[in-house]
Amino acid sequence: MKPDTAQRVDFAALAEPQFLPAVPSANPPTWLGVMGGGQLGRMFAQAAQQMGYQVVVLEPAADCPAGQVAQRLINAGYTDGPALDELVAQCAAVTTEFENVPADSLARLAQQIFVAPNAAGVSVAQDRIAEKTFFVGCAEKSGVLPAPHKVIATQADIDAIGDELLPGILKTVRMGYDGKGQVRVASREDVRAAFESMGGVTCLLEKMLPLAYEISVLTARGVDGQSVVYPIAENVHRDGILFTTTVPGPNVTAECAKKAQDAATAIVAELGYVGVLCIEFFVLTDGSLVVNEMAPRPHNSGHYTMDACVTSQFAQQVRAMARLPLGDCRQHSPAVMLNILGDVWFEGDTYREPSWDKVVALPGANLHLYGKDDPRPGRKMGHVTFVGHTLDDARRQFEAACAILGIAP
Repeated sequence: MKPDTAQRVDFAALAEPQFLPAVPSANPPTWLGVMGGGQLGRMFAQAAQQMGYQVVVLEPAADCPAGQVAQRLINAGYTDGPALDELVAQCAAVTTEFENVPADSLARLAQQIFVAPNAAGVSVAQDRIAEKTFFVGCAEKSGVLPAPHKVIATQADIDAIGDELLPGILKTVRMGYDGKGQVRVASREDVRAAFESMGGVTCLLEKMLPLAYEISVLTARGVDGQSVVYPIAENVHRDGILFTTTVPGPNVTAECAKKAQDAATAIVAELGYVGVLCIEFFVLTDGSLVVNEMAPRPHNSGHYTMDACVTSQFAQQVRAMARLPLGDCRQHSPAVMLNILGDVWFEGDTYREPSWDKVVALPGANLHLYGKDDPRPGRKMGHVTFVGHTLDDARRQFEAACAILGIAP
C-alpha cells in the first residue's frame, strides 16, 4: 500500500557541491566536525583521532560523551547561527551522529563546507512518511517494499482504516526511536486511544506482519558513488531496545543476505547518499524481505564492526566525510554484541557497580563504556562485543557475561 502522499524526489540532485578531500594533516591540523554529542559521536571522534584528525563537537549538553574525548566542544544548540559559523570556520567537513539534527542546519553548513550525510538524506530518515514514500519509490530498483501502512492525521483517517491494516503498530511520524512513540493496536478504537495519547500528532499505522527475525544492513557510500556493504547482522530487541546483534546471523540464508545487500546498495545509491547508512529489514516467516527503516549514521547494530571487521563503521564514517577511499569491510571474526543498559547497575533498588573485571577476563570480550555517569534503566551505557574463532565460541562468552551481569541471555 502506498502512502497517502507519494512524491518522487531526485535526492542525488540535491547533493552538496564537491570540496577538496580533507586529508589528515598534523600542521596545521585538519579538523572534522560532528553535530551531536552522544556515544556515536564519541566513537566517531575516537576513530577520527586515530586517523590523524582533530574533532570539534557541537552539542547543547555540556557534559556529553563525545565532548569528553573531542579536542573541542562548542556548547550550543543545533540551530545556533554563531555556533554553526564557528563550525564552518574550523572544519574541513561535518557529519551528524543522530538523525534528528535539524536538516536546515546541515543545509546551511553545506553552503560553505562539505557535509555528509547531506540534508536531503537526513530529512527523509527524520520523517516516517517521507521514508516510506522513498522506499516505495525505489522498490523497482531495490526489490523490497515496506509494510502496508496509512497516514493517521485526523479522526477521519482512523474511521477509514481498512481491516487489512489491523492489527498494527501506530508510530509517531517524527522523533521515535528505541521503541518510543510506538503503540501496538488491534482495533480502530485502540488506534483512536493511542492517537489521543500521543497528543494527536501525525502518525503512521503499519500492519503487523508475521516476523521471523530482524536484520540490519550497514552500508557506506563515497562521493565517487562507490559503496560497500557489511555482513548481515541479526538483531534481537527487548522492550523496543536492541539487546543483541549476532554476525553472521544464525538464521540468515545466503539468498536472504544477497537480497538484503543488493537492496541496501540500491537504496543508498537512489538516495544519492554519502556516509554510513544502516537499513533495518524484517524477514517474514515465508522468507520474504520487508524494509522497515533507515538511520543516516552509524548504528547500534554496527558496533560489532569495531572489534570484528577490518574497518569499523566509525572509521568508515570518517573516510566517507573526508572524501577518502572507503575501507575494507570484511569480517575477520564471528561476533555477538551485547548492549549494556543502566539496569545492570542495580540489583532491585540497590545500586552496585557491575563486575567489569570478570567480564573483561572472558576470552574475546571487548568492553566499550560511553562515559555516562548516570545509569538509569533503559539508558544505553555501553556495549560488549564477544569475538571468537567460531560463532559458538562468541556465544559461550556472551552467555557467561550475562550470568556475571545478571542479565537473562
